[in-house]
Amino acid sequence: MIQDDKDKHIDEFSGIETTGHEWDGIKELNNPSPRWWVWLFIVTIVWAIGYWYVYPAWPTFSGDGFRGGTQGRINWTQYKQLEESQNEILSRRAENLEQFQKNSIEDVMKHPQLFAFAVAGGKSAFKENCAGCHGSGAAGARGYPNLNDDDWLWGGSIENIYLTIKYGIRTDNPKTRASTMPSFKGMQEEDLKQIAAYVMSLSKGWRYTAEGKTKYEQMCLFCHGQDGVGNPSLGAANISDSIWLHVEDSNPGIVSQIENPKHGVMPAWEGRLDDATIKQLAIYVHSLGGGE
Repeated sequence: MIQDDKDKHIDEFSGIETTGHEWDGIKELNNPSPRWWVWLFIVTIVWAIGYWYVYPAWPTFSGDGFRGGTQGRINWTQYKQLEESQNEILSRRAENLEQFQKNSIEDVMKHPQLFAFAVAGGKSAFKENCAGCHGSGAAGARGYPNLNDDDWLWGGSIENIYLTIKYGIRTDNPKTRASTMPSFKGMQEEDLKQIAAYVMSLSKGWRYTAEGKTKYEQMCLFCHGQDGVGNPSLGAANISDSIWLHVEDSNPGIVSQIENPKHGVMPAWEGRLDDATIKQLAIYVHSLGGGE
């Protein structure tokens, strides 16, 4: 219940005048606001007025300020702050890029700041240009090499990675890296199975026949080696580590590759990307952990 001012009276217990408001017999004392609260309230008002003056805070229809608002005394906007931050980033990037281009890949690897710059740039370029085939995590897929392991057709040194990215594999670039595994289609199926069994023995300890080993030495040894470790200078795969690019890890899978070899094509990035970006990609791929 709200009472009129004439009903105000002095509270008999506290000696303070009431406001005249009463609820269920409880009367409200007319105490003043705490002084600290009053000063704080005044400070916030002054601060708000100062903020309105300094920063763009009021929307208007005049169009004098950015997007039709007041400009503020210091003429500051979030868009200008973003532009300044971006310009600072671009400036630092230009400085690092200049130093990066002046140094060889080997020197960059020894320089922590330039190495971090190269890895960051290479990671960005990889996601934009390479992830479609090798995956965002570079784990690859059937027919697309996993770049995280230590299995490399053309060598995993940073220089070899750089050359592979730059000139591609089996492309029309004059300096492309290319090799072709011959097809042995037409051989007796039993001979193919014997060769496959010997190949499986190199990594899984399968039993094999003397005929299988002999046929392997006659037809496969020159490229893949006595122990099947391959030859990066020829692009010949290591067939002793159970890592298979185009087929399943099985006797039928190996037989199918011997009969009808599959050959992948990687585009040459020379002419598509500048040399600095190709170097950054090489450093990033090497940094994934599988580089030699």
